[in-house]
Amino acid sequence: MQILSLDEIKTALSSVDLMAEIEHGFVAYSQGRSVVPPVGELVLEDPSGEVHIKYGYLKGDDYYVIKIASGFYGNVALDLPTSNGMMLMFSQKTGQPVAAMLDEGYLTDVRTAVAGAIAAKYLAPAKVKRIGIVGTGMQAKLQLEYLMPVTDCRDVVVWGRSAEKCAKYREHATALGFDVTATTDADEVLRTCNLIVTTTPAKSPLLKNADLLQPGTHITTMGSDTHTKQELAADLLAKADLVVADSISQCLERGEIHQALKVDAIKESDLIELGTIIANPVGIGRSNDEQITIADLTGVAVQDIQITTAVYEAKN
Repeated sequence: MQILSLDEIKTALSSVDLMAEIEHGFVAYSQGRSVVPPVGELVLEDPSGEVHIKYGYLKGDDYYVIKIASGFYGNVALDLPTSNGMMLMFSQKTGQPVAAMLDEGYLTDVRTAVAGAIAAKYLAPAKVKRIGIVGTGMQAKLQLEYLMPVTDCRDVVVWGRSAEKCAKYREHATALGFDVTATTDADEVLRTCNLIVTTTPAKSPLLKNADLLQPGTHITTMGSDTHTKQELAADLLAKADLVVADSISQCLERGEIHQALKVDAIKESDLIELGTIIANPVGIGRSNDEQITIADLTGVAVQDIQITTAVYEAKN
C-alpha cells in the first residue's frame, strides 16, 4: 500500500485535468454507473465538529474509495485548520488496500472547488458582470481560483462577518488579478452580482431577499452539506427557473433543496442533476441569459473517487 503525503498529492494534482475527471464522475453518477451509499455522518458536540464519510465506486473501474473528512470550525481560535481527513483506496477485485492519501482535507477542498467551477461552466450566464462570494475561508478562496478559467470576469464582491477576514480575502484575490470589494451587507451580493457562490457552514439563511435576485443570475451553494445547514432563503429557490442537485437523493435529505422542500417552496419533480446537464447541456440546462439558476452541491462520493484515482494514476 502506498502512503502519500500532502506534498506528494499536490505535485500529482498539477498534471491532472480535474474538470474532465470530475465531470465524468457526475455523469456516471446520474446515469446509474456508480455505487454510492448514503453519507455517513458523525456529529460531535463538545467541541462542536462534524465528520463525513463518503464512499463508493464507479462500475467497471479498478478501485473503490472511502473518504473521511472533518470540519471543526472552532479550530480558528486555536490557529488550526478547520478541515482535515484522508482518502483510502482499495482494489475492487480483491479488497486489498492500494493507497492511503494523507491529504488533511485538501482533496475535499479541491474537488469541491472544481464542482463549483463545473456548475458555473454549465449554468452561469454567458456574460458574468460581477462575481459574488459569500464567505472568506479556504473554500471561498478556492472557488474564486477555480472560476478563473470559466469566466473572464474579474470584478468580485465578497461578503464576510469579519472586516479582518474580508481584508485577508481581498489581499489573496487581488494577488490573483481580481478587483475586490468587501461588504458585510449580503443584500449587496444579490443586488450587484449575477454569478454567486456561497461557501459557509451557516445554519440560517445569509441570502434572504429574493426580490433583489437579478434576472439571469446563477447561484452555486457549497456550504450546506448537512440537514441543518442553510445559506439561502427558500424563496430564492422558489424564484429559480432551474434548480440543480449534484445528487437528488442526497439533496432530499441535506442542503438548500432539503430546506426548500420542507416549506413546499419547490417540488422534487422540478429537480435535475448536474450530471444529466453535463451529458445533455443543450435543451436541459440553461436556455437563455434571463433564467435564474441555482445549483445545490452537497458533495458526492464520485468527486472523491475521481480525484483520488486521478492522483494515484498520476503518481504511478
